[in-house]
Amino acid sequence: MSNNKPFRVSDRIMSFKFAFEGIFSFFKTEHNAWIHCVAAVVVIAGGFIFKVNSTEWCWLIVAIALVMITEMLNTAIEILCNVVSSEIHPKIKKIKDISAGAVLISALAAIAIGMFVFIPKLL
Repeated sequence: MSNNKPFRVSDRIMSFKFAFEGIFSFFKTEHNAWIHCVAAVVVIAGGFIFKVNSTEWCWLIVAIALVMITEMLNTAIEILCNVVSSEIHPKIKKIKDISAGAVLISALAAIAIGMFVFIPKLL
C-alpha cells in the first residue's frame, strides 16, 4: 500500500497524540501495567540508592523498556484476538499463550539484568 500523502508536521503531531493515548489507555485498563510500573519504580530507586554507573543504567533502562514493550504488545494481541473471535478457539488460545510467554521471557531477562547489576552492590 502506497502512501502518497505529503509530509505534514500536524500529521506527525497527531501520531504522537495517538501513541500517548495508547500509553494512557494501557495504564488505565491493564492491571499488569501497574505491576510492571511498580517494579520499574523500585528498580529506578535502587539505581539511585546504589549509585549505579551509566552502563548499568543503560541495562536497567533496556530491561524496563523490554518488559513494558512486551506487555503492551501482549495486551494489543489479546485485544485483537478478542475482536477476531469472542469464542474459545484453540488457535486464539495458542496466540495468547505465546504472547504471554514473551512477557514472561522479558521479565525473566529483566530479573537477570537486575541481579547482575544489584547483587554485586549488595555484597
